[in-house]
Amino acid sequence: MQDILKELNDKQYEAVISTEGPCLVIAGAGSGKTKVLTHKIAYLIGEKGAKPWDILAITFTNKAANEMKERIASLVGDDAKDIWMGTFHSICVRILRKFIDRIGFDSSFIIFDTSDQKTLIKGCLKDLAIDDKLFTDRNVMSQISNAKNEMLEPSEYALRAKGDFRKEKIATVYELYQKRLKENNAIDFDDIINYAIKILMENPDILEYYSNKFKYVLVDEYQDTNKAQFTLVTMLASKNGNITVVGDNDQRNI
Repeated sequence: MQDILKELNDKQYEAVISTEGPCLVIAGAGSGKTKVLTHKIAYLIGEKGAKPWDILAITFTNKAANEMKERIASLVGDDAKDIWMGTFHSICVRILRKFIDRIGFDSSFIIFDTSDQKTLIKGCLKDLAIDDKLFTDRNVMSQISNAKNEMLEPSEYALRAKGDFRKEKIATVYELYQKRLKENNAIDFDDIINYAIKILMENPDILEYYSNKFKYVLVDEYQDTNKAQFTLVTMLASKNGNITVVGDNDQRNI
């Protein structure tokens, strides 16, 4: 463990050994932010006695998650396999597969890809007699996705849309779109995080299970989190409060 810590500069070392409570790391590109996360996980397991399955590490892309797994495996060996590590969506899918029946879906639910979504939205536009030249499937998809990222359900979006002709039309599509998804025991990409949050909010026993389980929560590229992702992380870290986030304000997705 001392050899691992020797690889760190003073600021990295300070962040790695700060294991209890919240820890925010803001640094520029190429400064070793991800290194802080991988070495902190190694430190938690090797020095603090944390169990791998008590650690949740979240990244934004599958590529980043795989790279992090490899780097952690080089530090802690086989223990890396038992860490909950992945993207926001992959972590939430694991929760949904176990508990999605609590919100009226079957555990064999399917996830619609972009092509499936376009087909469904085109059908909704047709059934609602909405001109698909004025309201293209791409634009409607984008508006619905933005609403979901802001955690707005169809009824909430409809309330905000009052008085705006275009948004009122999109609200009717959004409502029908969600209804059709459920009829097909399907969810879309944006539903994944929102439905995980819904399960946690509506089922205190499940929230208690996961917030107890994850003694340590670590998030990479934190500057890119939206409202739903922020809410999820906050809930999962609510019990123990040991959360480390790293990011770079200059790399925000705008």
